[in-house]
Amino acid sequence: MSVQPDRNITTATASNAAGTVSVRTTDQGVPVDLQIDPRELRHGAGHLAGQILALSRRAALEAAAQRRSDLAAQGMPEILLDRMGLPTRDEVARTQQADDEQQRPTSWLRSV
Repeated sequence: MSVQPDRNITTATASNAAGTVSVRTTDQGVPVDLQIDPRELRHGAGHLAGQILALSRRAALEAAAQRRSDLAAQGMPEILLDRMGLPTRDEVARTQQADDEQQRPTSWLRSV
């Protein structure tokens, strides 16, 4: 038995700043690929899990925005796209900016 990939599924990939963790998800947030550099394992399971979840959310938003663009290009009205809950590119950018601001350190000092 052979399983063929569904060509109608929109996916996107998100990576951390170092490029050591990347997650590809569908527009529904289902992970379909995960790449982890072995160096990331030294930070512990909790840290890695947090990164994977954050990257999954980011990739899902990007894939959903891509799905919206594809459907709009095929002639689907904006009101239906809004009702489907598909984000615009601007909404994705604002969400990513807010996420980035939350992750910025509040101090460069570290505890000794």
